[in-house]
Amino acid sequence: MTTKNLFVQVYECLTCADLDRKVRLLDGLLVDWTQQNFNFEPLDKVERIADPGRPAKPELVAPKKLLRRRIGSPEGHAALMHAIAHIEFNAINLALDAVYRFQHMPRDYYADWLGVAGEEAYHFQMIREHLFTLGYEYGDLAAHNGLWLTTYETDHDVLVRMAMVPRTLEARGLDVTPDMIKRLRAIGDHRGVEILKILLRDEIGHVAVGTRWYRYVCDERDLNPFDEFQSILTTYFHGDIRGPFNYDARQKAGFSEQEIAWLKSMEAQTFEKTND
Repeated sequence: MTTKNLFVQVYECLTCADLDRKVRLLDGLLVDWTQQNFNFEPLDKVERIADPGRPAKPELVAPKKLLRRRIGSPEGHAALMHAIAHIEFNAINLALDAVYRFQHMPRDYYADWLGVAGEEAYHFQMIREHLFTLGYEYGDLAAHNGLWLTTYETDHDVLVRMAMVPRTLEARGLDVTPDMIKRLRAIGDHRGVEILKILLRDEIGHVAVGTRWYRYVCDERDLNPFDEFQSILTTYFHGDIRGPFNYDARQKAGFSEQEIAWLKSMEAQTFEKTND
């Protein structure tokens, strides 16, 4: 039987702009993976992708231009769910790009990131359906492109990608989701609470995938994971790393005791500055 090239097929899904077709292509990828229909021959050229496949809407604007609304209002409630939907849609592309871009990794790496892509698509569909019950569709509100900008900036090195996207940006989701759950519970959005609990559980696993492969590459290159993580953040992270941090979730996602202690020291420093 003639096999399909994994990277060619993933690129088609990654660059597909139609929401429903993208999900169908991803379903096909997952079926082909389980049936062992792929070969892993690296391509002659790996394309840089400044703008992955996404629908014409939402309009992408600078974060400062996003309207701030109180979650207690119907508009604010929908705006929060729309923002989460946008993050989850972006996360599909992030996971697909991790497969397509780095074509000399072990087979388990591709299994992990295809699995992540499938779960992110499930998350996106859940939130999209919930958003519809609030009277909105994905794309009705503006969004920002910060997640993909970092993905594009880290497309040259799998080590930097694993450090910056799953272990930094997506790990931030572990920190902020418990507060969002409280806010949704306060306004009686029981379905929203249920969805975010699923997201938090699964995102711990996604960050753990990033941690696993970050440490794998560190071992290959004989690098100290803690020192290298700090060095990468200094070079690539725009802004300050500040708490509060969800230490329990981060530990479950594979953050070491040394990393947790470092985060606690930064949170303490931020608290001292705030209260000076």
